[in-house]
Amino acid sequence: MATAATAPAAAQKGYEHEGGIWSWLTTVDHKRIGALYLYTALLWFLVGGLEALVIRIQLQGPNGRFVSAEMYNQLFTMHGTTMIFLVIMPLSAAFFNLLIPLQIGARDVAFPRLNAFSYWVYLFGSLFMNASWLVGAAPNGGWFGYTPLTSTFSPGLNIDFWVLGLQILGVSSLAAGFNFITTIINMRAPGMHFMRMPIFTWMAFIVQFLLVLAFPVITIALVFLQFDRFFGTQFYEAAAGADPLLWQHLFWIFGHPEVYILILPAFGLVSEVLPTFSRKPLFGYPVMVYSGMLIAFLGFGVWAHHMFAVGMGPIADTLFAVTTMLIGIPTGVKIFNWIFTMWGGDIRFTTAMKFAIALVALFTIGGISGVMHASPPADLQQTDTYFIVAHFHYVLFGGSMMGLLAGLYYYFPKFTGRMLSEKIGTWHFWLTFVGMNLTFMPMHWSGLLGMPRRTWVYDAGQGLETLNLMSSLGAYIQVLAVLVGAYNVLVSMRRGVRAGNDPWGGPTLEWSIPSPPPDYNFAAIPTVTSRYPLWEHHAPGTSDIPRTISDQRVPTAKELGIPMPNPSIKPLFVALFMTLMFACMLLIHLGKTPLAIAGIITCATLMTFSLYSWLLTPLEDEH
Repeated sequence: MATAATAPAAAQKGYEHEGGIWSWLTTVDHKRIGALYLYTALLWFLVGGLEALVIRIQLQGPNGRFVSAEMYNQLFTMHGTTMIFLVIMPLSAAFFNLLIPLQIGARDVAFPRLNAFSYWVYLFGSLFMNASWLVGAAPNGGWFGYTPLTSTFSPGLNIDFWVLGLQILGVSSLAAGFNFITTIINMRAPGMHFMRMPIFTWMAFIVQFLLVLAFPVITIALVFLQFDRFFGTQFYEAAAGADPLLWQHLFWIFGHPEVYILILPAFGLVSEVLPTFSRKPLFGYPVMVYSGMLIAFLGFGVWAHHMFAVGMGPIADTLFAVTTMLIGIPTGVKIFNWIFTMWGGDIRFTTAMKFAIALVALFTIGGISGVMHASPPADLQQTDTYFIVAHFHYVLFGGSMMGLLAGLYYYFPKFTGRMLSEKIGTWHFWLTFVGMNLTFMPMHWSGLLGMPRRTWVYDAGQGLETLNLMSSLGAYIQVLAVLVGAYNVLVSMRRGVRAGNDPWGGPTLEWSIPSPPPDYNFAAIPTVTSRYPLWEHHAPGTSDIPRTISDQRVPTAKELGIPMPNPSIKPLFVALFMTLMFACMLLIHLGKTPLAIAGIITCATLMTFSLYSWLLTPLEDEH
């Protein structure tokens, strides 16, 4: 089977949504919401990448003067916050929306309007946080927000934008988490018991529980910090008998599960890509599922390895060193399962496969350097140096982003009906791979030589000049890689080779329906009898699903008599008024409490009215 479908001139005609901006503002279709997440996150990826580029220009040589110290603080704070909360998490959410209903044989998510609400909250929350640049008050206390730096010693609005923005974004994550948990439990196709679910859906399922358990913890921490800043409470003030380490405990109880919130979706995508292009079922499917569960469970017991330098004592240090070493076991299991999946397979080195293999290799490097930090003596030498910067970029870029890019190349034909160029994709891959390694590998050595994190200049003569120059050159290559990838996407959306239902020979349900999928996904809900229904009666990599283009028009839901949720503008209004309510709290810190109270009451009233209008309107009778 060819890796890309060759097509006659006539295009396969799928369901076409109503055009215009209004259709996007009111959509509750999980596929369109997934596309909104994808487009928005990719735009913030450009912003976060620009912030990183400025950082690397500043550090390219000793005693740099490209930006001021204050601007540097804002840049590295917003770069970390943007990449974690506005890019990688929403890109994962895009794939949750695009894939979960298709993989489990459902027509939509359990709560379509709540799904739309989740996106609009994310959009408005991200705009609110980045509006801080427009008033010269971008967050400047690091993406980790350690107190008392962010309480006693940060009097401006900078940290207020960060605190309120993260609370807004938390609402989006929790809404999505509950929605997808309900969807996966209740809406699976007949015969799809849990151990027949696609591995991506499994990893997504685990992530939703991490979200709903971890985000309340950081919400508590943020509320405490907000009260300290706005109302003079002293939750983190040592002089008042409190403990500033309380913030670190609360933040990292969230922050380390957050690492797995970021990486497990990429693991799931790679676990879909590798079997397809190895033409073999995933090796050790049950072990992959249970290892994902174990990672999630142990992820809540390792948070204080981020705090070895604060002086917790030998008992606490030993406990968290052991749990940190233990979590390497289920992670290592996945690495070996992926390798054995490829072992002896008929491998096709598509662009998606290259990105997937890169995740296996690069995440292994990041994982090994992470296990090094399970040793408190080693951690004391490496913490707050560029060695840590190298480590978490190998995990989050070499892991999460490589997996997400593999998913983009793999699923692009399913949701656009067009193939991405493999030739341009190969350039995109190698530029990304070389640029990433050239940027972050030297940071291991600059960190071991003593270069501290979060400093805007360094002196000459410390052996750091060449290493920092290499990292900056790698950043420039990554910029070129992003431009090549963006060109590939934009051109292929209009002129790419047309894809059939199943251009790759994929094994799961999403490849059984037209590309792009109709609004109702499945004309008839399928019955599932195996983990790989499309390979059930065929050799791996083959099925009886057509891979050529048909000019047959796909009927709409209305023509088939399939009830589907109607569009609604109300989730957007609820999200907008909620965001404005949080924004009004900034006025309290400006000494305009009466105006703030009036604004909060007004926005809360409008939000409540919109919410009740939403809840009291039947989903399928709305106009």
